[in-house]
Amino acid sequence: MQFQVSQLKDKVFSAKLPEDLTVKLTDQLDRLEFVMKAGGGSSFTAYDQIERYVTWVLSLPWNSESIDTLEISRARSIFDKNHYGLDNIKKRILEYMSVIILQRHKALNNIAEGEFSPIENIKQVSATVKFHAPILCFVGLVGTGKTTMAVSMAEALNRKLVRIPFGGLSSGLDLRGLSRTHTEAEPGIVMRSLRRVGVRNPIILLDELDRVSDEKRNEIMGVLVELLDPEQNKAFVDHYIDYPFDISDAIFVATANNTNKIATAVLDRMEIIQMPSYSDEEKLYIAKEYLLPRAIKEVALDTNTLRIEENVWPLIIRPLGFDPGIRTLNRRIQGMVRKCAWKILNHDGTQFLVTDRNYREFLET
Repeated sequence: MQFQVSQLKDKVFSAKLPEDLTVKLTDQLDRLEFVMKAGGGSSFTAYDQIERYVTWVLSLPWNSESIDTLEISRARSIFDKNHYGLDNIKKRILEYMSVIILQRHKALNNIAEGEFSPIENIKQVSATVKFHAPILCFVGLVGTGKTTMAVSMAEALNRKLVRIPFGGLSSGLDLRGLSRTHTEAEPGIVMRSLRRVGVRNPIILLDELDRVSDEKRNEIMGVLVELLDPEQNKAFVDHYIDYPFDISDAIFVATANNTNKIATAVLDRMEIIQMPSYSDEEKLYIAKEYLLPRAIKEVALDTNTLRIEENVWPLIIRPLGFDPGIRTLNRRIQGMVRKCAWKILNHDGTQFLVTDRNYREFLET
């Protein structure tokens, strides 16, 4: 194991870590060497614990970041491509992105005194430039497009996206990690997410904030305040990593079905955007122009494989009464396309027309 420890030291010295963190890790490895020389069964346990810790620290994106694409016309095209209607919502998001763009440009001296360089002419800017913009929180019923708005933001800015589902959190430790004094210690979901995407400036989607358990709500909201506060998140300390990590370059976006169960201190740091319900007319257009072509493409079928008569669409859109979103509609269309794929593989046709006489056959689950 002496050789493995020596290899770990080499990795620490070659990594571009903060100086005091390098000292911290080498001290750990020096103590490990001392324990190993002393012998005994505890040296194996100590090696496993310290090796895992050092490997974890080295795997974090301390200096890695994506390069933002800050072109407002491109962003507008992406939102129009991914979302039908919702013009007021898209306008507010583009205004939010404009703040980011202007702050970056000004910091990089791209706005000279009395002379402005058009945004469209500057394609990419380093994400190292600090900025402070309000945190967007999309509030609305299930299926109204809250999460997909965050996905489009990530695409428009050319940033990685990580999702933290708050419905599955049992305590603040899920966010902040567990101290290495515990046997089963590991970093929290924030650090795990950053390691997975390999950059320190992704878009972090705080999904379904209102689904936090009642028992641990105050504790989780307390950690969340620290995450969202620019004065604190530049030195966020995960209990396992036990060293400040700068996540101030990340962009936080949140979703919720309602705001009743979100702490006031958290709401104060957010700009609420209410997501409206879709009308049947909007659903019809979305289904025909977005959902059906996408479902056919995902299954690798020809575009003319499945055709649906006009009088069948209302039966697909509103089978069980009013549904504010399009999630159920999307599932039904995906099911119809899968039915076509199954029929093709069973030599039961290659092109299909859904009518008011046979639509139940395609909607069967």
